[in-house]
Amino acid sequence: MPQQLEQLKGRSRVTLFPLEGLTVAYTTQSSDERGLGDIGIVAVTDPHMDAAAAASALWVLARSMWARTSNGQEQARWILTQATRARVVRAPSHEDLPDVEWTAELTRRFQLDGLFANHDVLATGRLTLA
Repeated sequence: MPQQLEQLKGRSRVTLFPLEGLTVAYTTQSSDERGLGDIGIVAVTDPHMDAAAAASALWVLARSMWARTSNGQEQARWILTQATRARVVRAPSHEDLPDVEWTAELTRRFQLDGLFANHDVLATGRLTLA
């Protein structure tokens, strides 16, 4: 069942990193005025992929890397772990943009069963930098 396309625009810190042939962007959004960044946005930046294909690529990769279970919770945690690791490690192949405008087309919003890496929700799709 396809999920509805959610379009967001924002200006925030974005970390770009390679992940198994994909270029992935990680940023956060807040669900309320407290600004906690409780929504983790992890999205592919390939302009030739539509949002659904981009989100699917991340989840397929997570399933292939986390083969012990088909539990979406574990796969979501794997995706968030790659994103937060990229932000912390700051390898030469990673780029940290402290203040950039972006547009996201998100096709999957996944509610975690508990706080993970300071996120309650993982949103995936495609992200374009301004």
